[in-house]
Amino acid sequence: MALINPHINFNGNAQEAFEFYRAAFGGEFSKLVRLKDLAGPDFPVAENDENKIIHISLPIGKSNRLIGNDVPEFLGKVNENENRSKISITAESKEEADQLFHALSAGGEIEMPIADSPWDSYFGMFRDKFGIEWIVEFDPNYSGKI
Repeated sequence: MALINPHINFNGNAQEAFEFYRAAFGGEFSKLVRLKDLAGPDFPVAENDENKIIHISLPIGKSNRLIGNDVPEFLGKVNENENRSKISITAESKEEADQLFHALSAGGEIEMPIADSPWDSYFGMFRDKFGIEWIVEFDPNYSGKI
């Protein structure tokens, strides 16, 4: 069965926010990827975005994760009263990820087609026909146990 985890967007202060959340919940980050870690000829990163976080994950409890990222400048600022968070589903297989992605995105707007990601997962994003933002991900290295 798929897991649902919150995913929060930040305007450049994801590290500060996640340090705060880590102090509250305890634990250690299971993943922290900066934009500069993905930079290359096919994915140029502006100097002012290099240290922004593209993916951070904090395990909470036995099977939940709080996930977040900084929004790169070229995508504009996040309206902190809207578009701030997404519902993130962690699927148990690529097949389940595909099924959920296609079912939930029907009639909506796909922001990132589901495909292999630079951070070693199978990942896609969309806004459903009701305006709710979703992420569907299958991480073959994630066992469901944090």
